[in-house]
Amino acid sequence: MAEIEKKPIKITETVLRDAHQSLIATRMPTELMLPIAEKMDKVGYHSVECWGGATFDAALRFLKEDPWDRLRKLRDRFKNTKLQMLFRGQNILGYRPYADDVVEYFVQKSISNGIDIIRIFDCLNDLRNLQAAVDATNKFKVQEGRGHAQVALSYTLGDAYTIEYWMDMAKKIEEMGADSICIKDMAGLLVPYKAAEMISAMKSATNLPIQLHTHYTSGVASMTYLKAVEAGVDVIDCAMSPFALGTSQPATEVMVETFRGTPYDTGFDQNLLAEIADYFRPYRDECLKTGLLNPKVMGVDIKTLLYQVPGGMLSNMVSQLKEQNAEDRYYDVLKEIPQVRKDLGEPPLVTPSSQIVGTQAVFNVLLGERYKMATKETKAVLRGEYGQTIKPMSQEVIDKVIPGEKRITCRPADLIPNELDKLESEMKEWKQQDEDVLSYALFPQVATDFFKYRQAQQEKVDQTIADTKNGAYPV
Repeated sequence: MAEIEKKPIKITETVLRDAHQSLIATRMPTELMLPIAEKMDKVGYHSVECWGGATFDAALRFLKEDPWDRLRKLRDRFKNTKLQMLFRGQNILGYRPYADDVVEYFVQKSISNGIDIIRIFDCLNDLRNLQAAVDATNKFKVQEGRGHAQVALSYTLGDAYTIEYWMDMAKKIEEMGADSICIKDMAGLLVPYKAAEMISAMKSATNLPIQLHTHYTSGVASMTYLKAVEAGVDVIDCAMSPFALGTSQPATEVMVETFRGTPYDTGFDQNLLAEIADYFRPYRDECLKTGLLNPKVMGVDIKTLLYQVPGGMLSNMVSQLKEQNAEDRYYDVLKEIPQVRKDLGEPPLVTPSSQIVGTQAVFNVLLGERYKMATKETKAVLRGEYGQTIKPMSQEVIDKVIPGEKRITCRPADLIPNELDKLESEMKEWKQQDEDVLSYALFPQVATDFFKYRQAQQEKVDQTIADTKNGAYPV
């Protein structure tokens, strides 16, 4: 047998972002990350994912922390490792599409505060919703020599998602000026042999590096990585063992050991990784004790593969049915989900499309008539406000839900006028740094509450007993 040439597999570490987002609702505070950062910096990771996704919202809302401050502190400690973030295309990190000037400013501030790699995705895989963020990253790269735009495709199953579809998308991503491609398998639907086939095909269609991101939810993720690496994938996303498996990623140490002594050997030091794992383990135990980490999310949920529904979407649906005393309709709703998804053009099921499809399916089943009532989000999808779906949406459903309404066929953000100046003028009384405008843009109410809290901390004033009307404060 001919010897395979050496190709060490690269690893992106997710313990500081997706791992705790998936297992403990993004509640890991910055002060817990900083003491271990210097050790993590010695491992030799391809990158450390530590920002974006839900970390921004959770920091402001629950941890009373400035997310920009977290990024700067981590940047100070990671001297040799690239830092990576997750970015929801035109929605940035919020839940609505923003004007291009806000997208560009957010990209610029993310990179100048320490991000190296921006992973950009769209819930419909509509590449038009990613172009502004890719262009902004490339513009900054030309000016400052830093920044890497990675376009992530949300992996999903369905008639439309053929091997040709993925190859075609890989070519288009290369043409739009991205630096690399990520296959983002948020529900753990990619099985091992399918992964090998898909990676080989995409590799034949593009010269860009390909990274694979999956979750352990359905129990196959480590095997999927093994086959993907053999098929030539360049980077895999893993999490340190105390926060791995379940709805998180495969464990870093396990993958390192798997490839030891092979052409894919990472060369990582297991003793160093063990010290890092030892650091996180007590925190994991504490999360189990307080209930922040629910043992339920640690197991394998094979239903994910049967129904192609991400774990978070299932739990959401169960609680909606519980509220309506209709838990007995669970299987009816599961049958309705693929039907609604088809009506809406077969989008991947990832935030926010998963919530939209799931909630509409619950309504359809409980009201006994399909689309008797449609949520405002369902209407927005049908109008084209989220972008273009891979398949046409059901004309019958369009006629029933938004009869006679004009539908959007252009890139949705083309209809949003620049809004940075307006946002700046709305929040200027709270502004202490340029980045505050962006925090406010994404989460106006949550950011304002945080700014008030920050001011009270700085002035050492107890807002609850302050007599604001007369401007008198207890000292």
